[in-house]
Amino acid sequence: MKKRVIPILYVIVLMGCGPAQIDMGKDDDFLKEELKEILNLIPEHKKVDEEVSKVSVGWHLYHTLLTMNEIYDVMQSSRPETYVQRFNLTRTLMFSSNQIPRGKAKSPQRVTPPAVFSSEDIKLQFYRARTNMSFVDAMHEKAHFTHPSAGMLNREDSKRFLKIHTEHHLKIIRDILRQKNK
Repeated sequence: MKKRVIPILYVIVLMGCGPAQIDMGKDDDFLKEELKEILNLIPEHKKVDEEVSKVSVGWHLYHTLLTMNEIYDVMQSSRPETYVQRFNLTRTLMFSSNQIPRGKAKSPQRVTPPAVFSSEDIKLQFYRARTNMSFVDAMHEKAHFTHPSAGMLNREDSKRFLKIHTEHHLKIIRDILRQKNK
């Protein structure tokens, strides 16, 4: 075990990724500011800048909201007694840096937006996500979902992932809009 931990800590230090703090909000504040920003961005849903991303602002919004809703649904139906904490390098690096590298992952089908959607479709996902996120803190601490590369995440790790994931897509959207407004 010691042989595995030391190189990982060394990598984290080299990356300049000390244990960063991330504000999770409390109770019904979880993702509140991010959800406000998402709601305000819905009118921009058709904008695209292929130098930044191959997909539209709307795709990023829809995907982010689908992810929130899917994770909530899976956690809600999870059995806390089946949660097992295991070391995962991807999770450690993601949580240490509070970032997801751009262009490195492919979205699972269940959180990929349909080929055609409207701003009304995004709003429906938004209202559902806003309600769902207000109830995350009420879930059992071992409610969980399994991320394809970060492994099994309990409630607090799921919240952290959602915060990092949401900010990842909001940064991409801001870059798309910044390029479009030049």
